[in-house]
Amino acid sequence: MTFASRKDAGNRLGCLLRDEGLQVDLVLGLPRGGVVVAAEVARVLEKPLDVLVVRKIGHPWYREFAVGALAEPDVVILDEDSLSRNPVGRAQLDGVIAEETGRLQQYQAQFHRGSRPDLAGKSIVLVDDGLATGATMEAAVQGAKKQGARSVIVAVPVASAHAMKRLIAIANDVRALQVDEDFQAVGQYYTEFSQTSDEEVLALLQSSP
Repeated sequence: MTFASRKDAGNRLGCLLRDEGLQVDLVLGLPRGGVVVAAEVARVLEKPLDVLVVRKIGHPWYREFAVGALAEPDVVILDEDSLSRNPVGRAQLDGVIAEETGRLQQYQAQFHRGSRPDLAGKSIVLVDDGLATGATMEAAVQGAKKQGARSVIVAVPVASAHAMKRLIAIANDVRALQVDEDFQAVGQYYTEFSQTSDEEVLALLQSSP
């Protein structure tokens, strides 16, 4: 299955969730690309759109190689298996975590328009454009639970089989249009997969009721 764009993927995902009768109070996208998908899900489900801010933690020597994730309000997840295979000094890792924490705080100030959404007692759906390792989404699920969400559902257009198993263990439910045992990268499932800008995210949030 290939999606024309994140918007196309979000429309298809939203229709699946609507047809399955999913009942939620709020749709939360993971910035940045996940917000484009989430905006379409929110439109189809006729629910408010907001964000849950996350950041990947890259290995100090290979920043593209994720060894963990951060999520608001103060969730830190480290992949000990990855770190054991690629050892690094704790001080170096702490430096990366501090840097990404700063960026997470910048995103919070930029995207929340004053304050985080109130998740207490609510059923929410967390949306991203795909799940590779699942680490970032796992941090997001923990962040939502920490904020008092009653039910946390994960919904994505595509996921690796490994990520699905990882998320099923901690979320109330996980929905995906496609699960691939041979998953390589999220972008391979999209015809158009350009980087989403901060301005696009802000425009989508401002246009949500």
